[in-house]
Amino acid sequence: MYGRSPGGGGRAAGRSTSAVLPPPLRVWFGPLALLAALVVVVFGARYAGESGPSATDARIWAAVDGVGPPWRHVAVVTDFLGEPVGAVLLVAVLVTGCLLLRDPRAAVFLVTGSGLTVGTTTLLKPVVGRTIHGDNLSYPSGHTAFLTALALMLSLLATGRFGLGRAAGVPLVFAAGLVAGAVMGWAQVALGSHYATDTLGGWCTAMAVLPVTAWLVDRTADRLTDRSTVRTTGHGADRTADRTAERPAERTAERTDERRDDRRAEAGRRQCR
Repeated sequence: MYGRSPGGGGRAAGRSTSAVLPPPLRVWFGPLALLAALVVVVFGARYAGESGPSATDARIWAAVDGVGPPWRHVAVVTDFLGEPVGAVLLVAVLVTGCLLLRDPRAAVFLVTGSGLTVGTTTLLKPVVGRTIHGDNLSYPSGHTAFLTALALMLSLLATGRFGLGRAAGVPLVFAAGLVAGAVMGWAQVALGSHYATDTLGGWCTAMAVLPVTAWLVDRTADRLTDRSTVRTTGHGADRTADRTAERPAERTAERTDERRDDRRAEAGRRQCR
């Protein structure tokens, strides 16, 4: 992972090699998360309680709605990745890959990040109350948020594993999230499942949730690692103290045995005389 040092020694080196949010990226994605959260709130307030498209939504919808084969097939497959069955299968495959690579922190990050992102959109929908096609809650788009979150998590993990710095890591993560959000957003609008502004809200939701999730996963994992290190060090010190305490007793017993042997030898010489 990021910044691997020879021998893997040292507490700081151990944390940097396993962090799901590499330290060089934290200074960028903290403010970005705040900005994205602000966009989600502003758009949510703007479209709260509405049941129709805005002027911008209508123009975008007219441009991409009703696409035919083969692009409609692409849209349907993309949409499936955000459905419960498709999402669970996709996350399960990626988590299995992380476990095979012996990276449990990355596996926890994928599950937690996906769950919190989708959960946030699910909680926001009834609060905003925007609907499409009757009573179907639409803002923000959970499909768009999920695929964006997945792309962000994978690119963050790749940035750490390949040791990419800020100059390469930030554009990679941002581009991955942008492409994934655009593809799923296009699919949702093309299939008539969401307004374009719903998909933007979903994209911003993922951008707001993921940096916070990564920070929480890293902080929790570091605390658990520190506790394990303290326990291991304490047990090692106890064993060393026990061995140190045993040495004087062993020396005393050896001296006693030597004296006993000397007395026996002296008694034997006297008998011979």
